[in-house]
Amino acid sequence: MKIRRNPPPPPRRARHAPGAETLAAAALAVHDVVFDGRSADAALEAAHERQDRAAVRAIALGTLRWYLRLKPALAPLVNRPFDELSPKLAALLVTTAHQVEYSRGAPEAQVHLAVDASRVLGEGRASGVVNAVLRRFVADRVPLLASADQKPGQRHAHPQWFVEALRAAWGERAESILDANNQHPPMVLRVDPAAGTAEDFLRSLASTGREARVTEWNREAVVLGRPAPVQVLPGFETGAVSVQDGGAQLAAPLLDAQPGMRVLDACAAPGGKTLHIAQRTPGLAELIAVDDDPLRLARVRENLERAGRDAILVAADLRSLPPSLAPGQFDRVLVDAPCSATGVIRRHPDIKLLRRPADFESFAATQRRILATAFELLKPGGRLIYCTCSVMPVENEEVVAAFLGTQARAARAPWPEGVVRPPGLLERTVGWQLLPGGSAGTDGFYYACLTKLS
Repeated sequence: MKIRRNPPPPPRRARHAPGAETLAAAALAVHDVVFDGRSADAALEAAHERQDRAAVRAIALGTLRWYLRLKPALAPLVNRPFDELSPKLAALLVTTAHQVEYSRGAPEAQVHLAVDASRVLGEGRASGVVNAVLRRFVADRVPLLASADQKPGQRHAHPQWFVEALRAAWGERAESILDANNQHPPMVLRVDPAAGTAEDFLRSLASTGREARVTEWNREAVVLGRPAPVQVLPGFETGAVSVQDGGAQLAAPLLDAQPGMRVLDACAAPGGKTLHIAQRTPGLAELIAVDDDPLRLARVRENLERAGRDAILVAADLRSLPPSLAPGQFDRVLVDAPCSATGVIRRHPDIKLLRRPADFESFAATQRRILATAFELLKPGGRLIYCTCSVMPVENEEVVAAFLGTQARAARAPWPEGVVRPPGLLERTVGWQLLPGGSAGTDGFYYACLTKLS
């Protein structure tokens, strides 16, 4: 008797196409920045435990970098005002448009992923709209983007008001700043000379199959050929190397702290400059790191402990003199003032979407108060370094110039003879400015050196 066997059931189709959940997670992060006003770092915390977290981060940051160019290119394809779409749907459309235009994936495949991603995001009813809009974008993106690019703000993917503010401040240099802001930033490390030379580090790194180069103007700065997780960097766990942009690495040398001095690092979190000061001058009498956010102070502690260094941590708001600090007690004061962070947009493209025109004066008001307090804490004859990662004069030389005009005991101090000037460093009316992606290859940083007269 012949036994009939039922054919095996067909394999179950995966609920979503591979990559759809990654795309959905990136779109959700974009949504949280654009519509909820969260920073990209905060928005991406939800993806921290995901195995695809690196891909989610790359897609989300890439989308935020080009959001203001892609959104107007998509708008003509929607049969209603784009801003009337559900926020998650709008974020998904722009995120997928980024993948179509800027990723290596096949455009048609990105559309397929977006349809599945719409279901992951709870926007399944709009899957037909997603499919139709994105297929048209794939077919017509060249003329659509060309049309969007007619407006300078959209072409550079920056708010138009910010483009105008840059042009007012920097004239012809504004175009290069805008271009630099859209470049992928290099991963830059600082080598602790006490643990070995940069050349020693390069040899250790080469054994892992990774390439890097030493910066010509700063022999402690190493630029990686490709970004890498910090856990795989030789010496990172012991503090022999730290992640720090070349522009930020100027703070400690300009401060010029000497053994036996008392040093204050105001606005210290996350602690990169605090660690640099501690490593550069191990014989300090005292190093105090202040920040107004206790949670961020914990990051300062982590940075110091990683390298086996120590400092006194103080949670205080330096817009006024805290009771725990006495006037005139510090030989050196570093004021890394809170600012608009417009010099680090290439690392934090969400800044384009989060900043507002009124922010500059708001930051400047805070900076003026912190600078006045910090100067009060400085000893006569001491040195104060004021710095920001902003490219806006209202937060930089205008703050320092106004302070010098009202504080009779404050005077400008020269650039220290032993500190190499980076290529492209611009002399301002007060202080010095590095522009993002300039000759030095750094982020945008401003520095001013002040001293207190007896």
